[in-house]
Amino acid sequence: MTVYAVKDVERVLRLSRATIRSLVNAGFVTPVRGPRKAWQFSFQDLIVLRTAQTLLRAKVPPRRILRSLRELRRTLPESMPLSGLAIGAEGDRVVVREGAGRWQADDGQYVLEFANDAGNGGMRVVEVAPAMPMAPAAAASTPAASSSGAVDPDRWFERGAELEERDTGAAIAAYEKAVAANPGLLDASVNLGRLLHDRGDLARAEAVYRAAIAASGDDAVLWFNLGVLLEDRSRADEARDAYEASVRSDATFADGHYNLALLFEKMKRPKDALRHMARYRILVGRRR
Repeated sequence: MTVYAVKDVERVLRLSRATIRSLVNAGFVTPVRGPRKAWQFSFQDLIVLRTAQTLLRAKVPPRRILRSLRELRRTLPESMPLSGLAIGAEGDRVVVREGAGRWQADDGQYVLEFANDAGNGGMRVVEVAPAMPMAPAAAASTPAASSSGAVDPDRWFERGAELEERDTGAAIAAYEKAVAANPGLLDASVNLGRLLHDRGDLARAEAVYRAAIAASGDDAVLWFNLGVLLEDRSRADEARDAYEASVRSDATFADGHYNLALLFEKMKRPKDALRHMARYRILVGRRR
């Protein structure tokens, strides 16, 4: 089974890391953990993430989306035929169209389409199949300057995301330009720190995370990534402080509680380990 890292989801679905995290925390998908405890998403997860985001924008109640997509995801085969299948909103219902038929995603009940219905029968359609070319992105041109001569930091961020797969050094340089232009662009700092960490430049990665925290205040992902890095640098007490700052920033950030539990276990503090593991299980249980 093909798996996708967070950076793949960012590139393929054009979702920010913060949006991905919010959809995961809301329970729409439950990615597995891979190396270094990183999230790994299946193709079905990508379908659900893209659809959930669009249905939320269509004002469908989150609980109905969650119930519907859980049931839909359960019934989707790993290699489903996507042609002709669409998911959309009819009022506050999530409806699936497959060929000429329509059915409600949460209970499988078929929806009748009356003769005077036109087009999609009032259904606001979300095509299921995202554009998914997973080959390395084509080389991006240097972002153009605005009329004021300044380069848009978002363009540098997008260029970095496009270059990650085939030229890590160029991606790092692009993210550095994005951060220099806008120190508050958290996604750029997160990606820059991750790339530096992955290639072993731990001191620079730490500096990136700390500068982003200083510029933007508390952010659960920044503190969490800093904690992972500090653990890798064998600075357990500082890692604990970073993880605790992560869950203070977002009490529902399950990964922070999970890493705290493991770290407290290593530190021979079983009560604290059990407390955070219990919290982690409660948060994960809400997604199911």
